[in-house]
Amino acid sequence: MLDIKLFRNDPARIKDAISARGGDPAAVDEVVRLDEAWRSAAQRRDELRNLRKVLSKEIGQSKDPELRAAKMKEVEAAKEELELVEAQEQPLAEQRDALLLALPNLLDEATPRGHSEDENVVIETVGAPPALGFAPRTHWDLGAEQNLIDFDRGVKISGSRFYVLRGDLARMQRGLIAWLLNFHSNHGYRELYLPFAVRGAALKGAGQLPKFADNLYHDAEEDFWMVPTAEVPITGYHADEIIDEEQLPLRYCAYTPCFRREKVSHGRDVRGIKRGHQFDKVELYQLTRPEDSAAALEEMRAHVARLCEALGLHYRVKALCSADIGFASQKTYDFEAWAPGCQEWLEISSVSNCREFQARRANLRYREASTRKPELLHTLNGSGLGLPRTLICLLESHQRADGSIGVPEFLQPFVGTDVLRPA
Repeated sequence: MLDIKLFRNDPARIKDAISARGGDPAAVDEVVRLDEAWRSAAQRRDELRNLRKVLSKEIGQSKDPELRAAKMKEVEAAKEELELVEAQEQPLAEQRDALLLALPNLLDEATPRGHSEDENVVIETVGAPPALGFAPRTHWDLGAEQNLIDFDRGVKISGSRFYVLRGDLARMQRGLIAWLLNFHSNHGYRELYLPFAVRGAALKGAGQLPKFADNLYHDAEEDFWMVPTAEVPITGYHADEIIDEEQLPLRYCAYTPCFRREKVSHGRDVRGIKRGHQFDKVELYQLTRPEDSAAALEEMRAHVARLCEALGLHYRVKALCSADIGFASQKTYDFEAWAPGCQEWLEISSVSNCREFQARRANLRYREASTRKPELLHTLNGSGLGLPRTLICLLESHQRADGSIGVPEFLQPFVGTDVLRPA
């Protein structure tokens, strides 16, 4: 959430960011109007409360019956007006705050301006496509032929966009999750095992509500929401806490399944396991001092790059432009890996600096060592990695001419074989 002081002092900056994202900046004017009306009502409320105190004191000190009666009438009139003002004040604040929650973050100066995802900027490309020596096949063909991916029974159990992984491929995914968590833990990230369902407050703090309510799965009876990403419960982990500066930065990693209502219903994205309503992901997260978050983002970018290289992936890094960047982020790097069967780049990680946007919503603060004053933290998050698309790239890159699929050496201890056996 943006600081209300920014609307009072520099609304043009917010309008510029919203326009660059392709949104309507008119909402900024409405926030300003509501805030001015609320401040006027709040000022009048305080004046009336003070007036009642003064009049009550004067009534207690006065010995003149007529004067006392006149001041009692003034007190009654002030009370009636105060009730009206208080009745106006709360709705004004609620309307203003509802609009604030729906507005996206500002943009970092380094974030490219653009009108579509086509204007994302490729920063670097690392490695080369695997030299297979034959026409590569797609993971959905490989998985179906080896009976390692069961699309039909996934649909039978749960409906469209669900699938079942079988045998060695199920073990390979499980092993990949464990390997990723070990990699991050060995590089200074503390592992968390988190709830897979959260309350609405956690989603609101992370910037998922109210903006993305239609994309989330909700149990209205218990007010539980299935997590769309581990970023949500990690943001809620320290909500309403004050962390000592000496503890910073805090680095966390966590595995969760993720649940989202994917809206794509046609085209290439519906083939295979690229897009589903349920998928696995390992998340990276940092809480830092404001002055450290820019460097922390570059640190996370370098960490994910090392991870991609350890996996042997041919990948590229993009700086997301204003039209494609996430709601809560000011600056984002996307990592895309090459899938030789699909013949396309697949996003496997997105690393973002949200600065104080989530911290203000979730009340995430730290106590500055010298002043002991609570200040807002900065939050950063990244995929480390998204499992389905990482798995796709590994499957398609390690396929063989006879249709079999090799197991990357680092995963062989988890799978128990060097070739995926038909299930």
